[in-house]
Amino acid sequence: MTYENGTPHTVESIRRALWENEAEPKGPARTHRAEELVALAETAGDRQLLLDALLDLISAYQFSSESGKTLVPFSRLLRMWDENPGDFSGPALHRLHWRFKWIIYSLAGNPDIPLDAVRRWLPDMERHYRVAGYSLRPVRSAEFYLAQHRGDDALAARLLEEWTGADRDRMSDCLACELNEQGAWHADRADDERALATWAPVLNGEQSCAEQPHLILALSLVPLLRLGRFDEARRNHLRGYRLARGNGSLVPALARHIEFCALTGNEARGLEILAEHAAYLDNDGEPLSRLEILSAAALLLRRLVELGHADRPVPLPGGITVTAEQLLARTQEAADGLARRFDQRNGTDRVGTWVAARMAGTPFTDRLPLGVRGARLAPGSVARPKPVPEPAPGSTPESAPEPAPVAAEAGSEDLTALLTEARHFTLAQHPDARAAWRAVAKTAERTGTGLDASARAEVTYHAAVDALDDPDTAIPLFRRAAEQFEAAGDPGEGAAGRARAAYTTAVSGRTEEGLAELDALCGQLRTLHADGRATARQLTGALLAHARVRLGTLPSAPDPDAAAEALAEELRAVLRLAEEHRTEDRRMRSRIADTSCLLGGLLAGRGDAPQAAELFARAVELYHEAAAPWFAAEAEARLAELSLALGRPQQAEKAARAALDHGAELLEPLGSARLRLILAEALATTGQDDNEVAGHALEATHWADEAAGSEGLAAWARLVLGGALLRLRRFDEAASVLESALPDLQEHHHEGQVVQARWWLGECLDALGDHRQASEQFLLAADIAKGWDGQRDHAALAHLAGDALNGAGLNEQAAAAYARAEELWRALGRPHSAARAVRAQAWLALRDAGRGLPAARDLMATAEQLLTEAVAEPADDDSHAMLRTELAGTYRQTGELLVRGCASEPGDEDDDGTARRAYEEALGYAEKAITVLASLGETGRHDRTGAQLMAAWLEADLGRGSAAGTRARAVLDDYGDEDGSGPDATAERRRAEARALLDYIG
Repeated sequence: MTYENGTPHTVESIRRALWENEAEPKGPARTHRAEELVALAETAGDRQLLLDALLDLISAYQFSSESGKTLVPFSRLLRMWDENPGDFSGPALHRLHWRFKWIIYSLAGNPDIPLDAVRRWLPDMERHYRVAGYSLRPVRSAEFYLAQHRGDDALAARLLEEWTGADRDRMSDCLACELNEQGAWHADRADDERALATWAPVLNGEQSCAEQPHLILALSLVPLLRLGRFDEARRNHLRGYRLARGNGSLVPALARHIEFCALTGNEARGLEILAEHAAYLDNDGEPLSRLEILSAAALLLRRLVELGHADRPVPLPGGITVTAEQLLARTQEAADGLARRFDQRNGTDRVGTWVAARMAGTPFTDRLPLGVRGARLAPGSVARPKPVPEPAPGSTPESAPEPAPVAAEAGSEDLTALLTEARHFTLAQHPDARAAWRAVAKTAERTGTGLDASARAEVTYHAAVDALDDPDTAIPLFRRAAEQFEAAGDPGEGAAGRARAAYTTAVSGRTEEGLAELDALCGQLRTLHADGRATARQLTGALLAHARVRLGTLPSAPDPDAAAEALAEELRAVLRLAEEHRTEDRRMRSRIADTSCLLGGLLAGRGDAPQAAELFARAVELYHEAAAPWFAAEAEARLAELSLALGRPQQAEKAARAALDHGAELLEPLGSARLRLILAEALATTGQDDNEVAGHALEATHWADEAAGSEGLAAWARLVLGGALLRLRRFDEAASVLESALPDLQEHHHEGQVVQARWWLGECLDALGDHRQASEQFLLAADIAKGWDGQRDHAALAHLAGDALNGAGLNEQAAAAYARAEELWRALGRPHSAARAVRAQAWLALRDAGRGLPAARDLMATAEQLLTEAVAEPADDDSHAMLRTELAGTYRQTGELLVRGCASEPGDEDDDGTARRAYEEALGYAEKAITVLASLGETGRHDRTGAQLMAAWLEADLGRGSAAGTRARAVLDDYGDEDGSGPDATAERRRAEARALLDYIG
């Protein structure tokens, strides 16, 4: 016998170790232990033990990235079978033949195995199946796979019919896995609708297994994209990646998720997935799986290089970092080489053609928001035009009627038409004005046509506006435009141009210099205006620029409050001046609106949200009066934000929708993110369609991710999105979103938002059956909430943690969580909630062999006492009804507990009458429940009939068929002549149960 660490190994200890290893998660650790146990079993002298160890090793290899190693232990098992078939018991024989299928796939997936050698295994497989009496369905499936892999489509099509036409038996793959391969065949032929129809039973949850829907979710991504069903593709990515992440046996699925990211404008997320799984790029395990991830990685990296990110670092295992371009060269070369090896072995070009097509894939869309957190590729990777803050000057007289636009075709050399169109757009304050002036400048330069003095000044001014991202270029251009306006006889426009130069100076870091220049220019414009040589629009524009600069200096002022109040008075003065001259020019309405917005923003920052909201609402009206709805979008967005903060969600929704209608495309990414999030929150607050809430929140996450430094906003958007998806019962998507939101919520938000995210995440995980992880989230949230003044959330989270721990089978921890919840509920004066926690402890006690029924009964008695005392206290009708319902529920559960605690029924080996006494007592508790519920009238109807049916079944088990029938008929009578066609599903269930009971007693 061998020794390890001085401890002798026995057959029993090795077998126990095998059982323990089978329960371990799939991965390298389990595989390594399986190899060790085979070595130990070889020295134990027990052939059955060695057989089991080899079977376990094959399983470990198969469900890891090392499935190519299965051939060696499997060949050894076949030799053992040939030597002595009697060693293989029924289960072992089944496991041997089951693993035969894995071998065929492993051989086909290794280009170093000659094709003839692969083919020779197929008749051997068929012979073994025939001898064992199994259906040949798995054999035809394996033959189909090889034909498809080689590109022999005619043979594959025939074998597909034979495969699906053969009988299913216990050796057949599960239906989910069969549908995986069948749907993939249709998808490879771009018959996407048929592929998705084939996969439907798995995608909708009817069929599943250890690897499904993981694989099919991944396989469905490109077919859905080809069909334009982008939202479904996004959902399947979020669902599928959570399932496949980190799983070495699902490398092909991981590759599909990387491919999906490369084809949907999500290259940054694709790079994160690749970096997390980069070890599989050089893994020497299953070659076909490696080819999958190599080709998907090459596609992603090619996209990154094309987008200008060739130098982006990509971390690899071992602390190595390479650039995207360097890794592209490596992966593409490796993929091409591996594909060639397969094609040389197979004698076809199928694999190489497929790999080349994947690596050359082109995106189906530039942007498919996913909702999950991801790194940004580059600042401002999606740029959107924004309206010029200041309406541009023009040489058209202020009082002139608006000219009709002249349609100038692109590339037109009709400079007069272009100039007329540019001036029209300028007077209309249209966002296209800048582009129109660029067309004028280019056409004049290309044709050599001279412009008059005013036109030259306007072209220069707009060139300065276009150069605002580079103040060193823009400022001289504004000053040159000012000189040209003055030379053209328009001193007011000249002073306005100099004011714009001064403003640009101030906001580019030279605040004092710019502010001093603005002071002087405002004085100059006042004089010009008094002399009739400057318009009110030109003067108020300079005054507003001065106020904007002062607004930025408030935090550093010696007395910020006093400075803010002075600025507010300054802005009110500008408003009065603008109002006096509002009829001079339609654009004056926009100037009043601009000033109202600035004053509204100042007041909002000082806490006067109601007055600020009024100012923004007035600004919206004025922008529309000025026929400039694109400018109204910003004001509507601010109005929506303030309305939501003021508890006016309907007003917020209306304003946000208006902003989207009037100019969402003109907002910067950050503004778009805020607007979409406001609308999502307003809709959620008013309980409207969560599909729409999710849609707007999803857009908010996308635009927040596009804006640099907006991680906090993106996290909030993900929280809103996660909540909407949870309410839609899209639990796996919600879990992915909430998990990705947590890091930034913890960094940028109050702990209340962190608790909410963990709470919702726990609910998602619980619904998905991951009770252990759900309990972890509930407990983490409870640990935060325990420090809050109000303890209701703490109590609720402790109770939820108990439920999740209970679901996970962690009875001791669940009991502790329920006890904590009970204590908190008692302290909060919520006896009904405390009673629920006590009842939960009772059921746990019943399962505890050391405590059992006596402890459980004591706990139920505690819950009964809690509720009895609470019912006796004065309370409103609703509270009394709730407490009575809980008391009745406690009676009923006590009866159920007594029945569950019996080892037998009254008529089965009940020699001492223990079971009969328990059933009689349980019947008494059911009667108590019926009595309490009867006092509630219609409110307690369903609970009452449920208790009545419980009593009827107990009567039947006690041999009192007549009494049981009377109770069942009473339930039917209780619901009268209702035919069950209505929406009350509970009533129909009660009727069905009553009829079943009557049939049971004959």
